[in-house]
Amino acid sequence: MAAVYKKTTTRRLPDGAELFVRKGQQMARWQLKNGTKRTAPVTIGKDGSQRIATEASTYTAKYRDGKGIVREVATVCRSKDGAQAVLKELSDRAERVHSGIVSQTDDAVRDWLRLPISDSFENYIAAVESRDTSPVYVQNLRYLAGRLFDDCRWKLLCDLSADSLNGWLAKRRTEGMGARARNQYLQVAKQFAGWCVVENRLAANPLDRVAKADEQADQRRQRRAMTASELERLLYVARWRPLAEYGRTTEAKPEGERKGKRDTWNLAPLTFNELPQAIERGRERLRGNPELVAKLEATGRERQLIYKTLVLTGLRRGELGSLTVGSLVLDVPTPFAILEAKNAKNRERSEVPLRGDLANELAQWIANRNATSRTVLPMTPGGKGGANSKGGLGSGLVPFGPQESHRGEKLFNVPPQLIKVFNADIAAAGIAKADDRGRTLDVHALRHSFGSLLSAGGVAPRTAQAAMRHSTIDLTMNVYTDPRVLDVAGALDSLPSLPLDAQPSGHQQRQIATGTDHATARGQFLVAPLVAPNSGKLCKLGATTDNQWGRTQSDGHEKTPRKQAVSRGFVKRRRPDSNRGCRICNPMP
Repeated sequence: MAAVYKKTTTRRLPDGAELFVRKGQQMARWQLKNGTKRTAPVTIGKDGSQRIATEASTYTAKYRDGKGIVREVATVCRSKDGAQAVLKELSDRAERVHSGIVSQTDDAVRDWLRLPISDSFENYIAAVESRDTSPVYVQNLRYLAGRLFDDCRWKLLCDLSADSLNGWLAKRRTEGMGARARNQYLQVAKQFAGWCVVENRLAANPLDRVAKADEQADQRRQRRAMTASELERLLYVARWRPLAEYGRTTEAKPEGERKGKRDTWNLAPLTFNELPQAIERGRERLRGNPELVAKLEATGRERQLIYKTLVLTGLRRGELGSLTVGSLVLDVPTPFAILEAKNAKNRERSEVPLRGDLANELAQWIANRNATSRTVLPMTPGGKGGANSKGGLGSGLVPFGPQESHRGEKLFNVPPQLIKVFNADIAAAGIAKADDRGRTLDVHALRHSFGSLLSAGGVAPRTAQAAMRHSTIDLTMNVYTDPRVLDVAGALDSLPSLPLDAQPSGHQQRQIATGTDHATARGQFLVAPLVAPNSGKLCKLGATTDNQWGRTQSDGHEKTPRKQAVSRGFVKRRRPDSNRGCRICNPMP
């Protein structure tokens, strides 16, 4: 059954081919574009047309595998001896599988190791896409894996090795790549290799022991939260900067920066103090084009609402960009936005609460949009919804009902390069891009501001975690909470007053001595019970050798407190303890 042969394929006659007969066999002769002449026998195809028969340049092996199935494998050998050697190896493998020496799984792994790694990776991408992942995630996978395959020269699946990956990561580290970026490449490689193990394409994960870099020791980008005053300045600038751009003044360009005779001036940068004057100059220059003025004001209003929605909801830029008009539920006591699972980072459907004033402004924004041209009209005075609104629409606003026909429209036009607009806005607002700690501002920093302002406002950590839609509270408290926004100095005022020259009061002298006489016991002062919370359990702050004092001052407590616990039908008793005094439970006279 086992044999090697060269496959014969047929294709249509080339244009201008010359037919002739050689030794009773009809042949075709034609010339390639480079002038080379070719000759091939002519055969009749299934449709009755004449076709040329061409023979492959390499041999194919035909054999029966360990399951008894006939297989044809390309040997990639041009010589018959080499092809027969490959056939012998395949036949020996089939015999070992058939006899039970090698399992079919291990034998299948050897087949995959000979195939290009790109074939397995495309199968992996198909498996990832079947889980309804975002296109951006798949695009990132292709980019990261593609760079690894090229730089590490992984052509076949058997080329995957920890040594080559460690060398590549070390080289990237010397080039200045951050720990987080290197870990992203490592994670993609490990996930792909792990999938190959599950699919019986690799016997083991060769990258399993490659260690991750310490991201805490090599943090390249640390975001900071914005204060309330900074956010107010940002929203003001975002509202009016599109119009103020037309009112910018000019300034002379330095001699060294001029590229020609006419290249003598630049537009002066916008500043927060000069913004009102720039707005008036912009209105004056565009006095003859009221439509453009309305469009610029609407653009600023949309940008202002984008920033405010990001700060008051904690949505990410992509999540906000996925919201449609139909995603908002505003005609209820507690308005909210529906974030579909396919658009959320954690792939879970969420109902994001909307504060009353934001819900009112979003309703007014939708009501003032022109549904036919998808442009925005200038905003008109709205209702009474404000920061203290508990939800629902304010008076004077258009209800959500009339907008039902536009539910599929995007709520905002969130540009992919919103960071460029954000950088220009904070520059005009006079807000530094980075602070003295090196922490920077970007669009995602608005989500950090959301988490930090929740903590600063006294919101419970578990509630803040739910609002941020985080899987762990550590992420909410340690990553998305900027300690500079918190009033740590004000928290110190809650600690007890400890004057150095004051005479201790009678209550402060009540405490229990530890291995000392009464005078020493009454001279000590314990601060911890004043500061530390009390769970209501019997406190053990010290020990005393005066058992008689403990009996007389116990306020009804037993000399030897007993704690009963039921276990397997027996009652356990705690052994006597001399630490029976409690400054809260058993005050001293």
